[in-house]
Amino acid sequence: MADDPSPSTNAPVSRPVQPLDRAALERVLARAAELQAGTAEPSEGMSPTELEALGGEVGISADYIRQAVAEERTRVAVPEEPGLVASWFGSSIATASRVVRGTPAQVLSLLDEWMQREEGLRPRRRFTDRLTWEARKDFITSLQAGFNFGGRAYALTSAGEVGATAVAIDGERTIVRLDADLSQSRRLSVGWGSVAGGGMLLGGGALVAFTLTVPGASIPVGMAIGGLGSAVGAAIAAGVASAQKRKVARAQLALEQILDRIEHGEMKPKAASILDLLVPRK
Repeated sequence: MADDPSPSTNAPVSRPVQPLDRAALERVLARAAELQAGTAEPSEGMSPTELEALGGEVGISADYIRQAVAEERTRVAVPEEPGLVASWFGSSIATASRVVRGTPAQVLSLLDEWMQREEGLRPRRRFTDRLTWEARKDFITSLQAGFNFGGRAYALTSAGEVGATAVAIDGERTIVRLDADLSQSRRLSVGWGSVAGGGMLLGGGALVAFTLTVPGASIPVGMAIGGLGSAVGAAIAAGVASAQKRKVARAQLALEQILDRIEHGEMKPKAASILDLLVPRK
């Protein structure tokens, strides 16, 4: 019987390497210059090989050029969030990057196993140089996270998507970037905080207004109760915002700790446990 020509859903999706535009070239050359305390003049539409040649002309090592190009390939555009929502509830994304030993395939393989085994995640998308995961929603994973089995915080399960991009610098080094999308979690927190704070504020104002219409009612007492209700609502909203900021901080720390483990060679395949048998990896 002939083989099925349709591609497997788990097969890596190749993404063509596009030439670097001028803005990317400027960032690459600036970063390479920082790495070797040199300077360079960017040009239009240059390939990495041409960049290395240009770097050689101005005294920048090819190693630094390759690292700067790899950093550009893994760069994630993180929007600036100067508004009140970001100030109260924290950023919508956590991200971290590191240069580590190994090939992109080796690094992504270690990350895939770790995310599924230790972070309560499951694969979402697979590309040649990038993997993404999402939180598992099964009973065992919820139980692990709820009871904090093994002392783990499962800080990444609150993210809508966790991604890893790995690009080779040379035959021995890879730059890997991790990112966790917390925008959905933040939207929920903003919604609950608004409902709690706004509801208590409206309720307190309504109570004060009602007190003013009742003959013989103690207006100061009504205003005090209304003010107390508003204060409670504000405290609840502030608590929700603070909890979300802690969630972002924990996700950021989790990404950094994962990169620490890869950098120091602490992330190694582990024998299957009873929980792995109950919740097989997909």
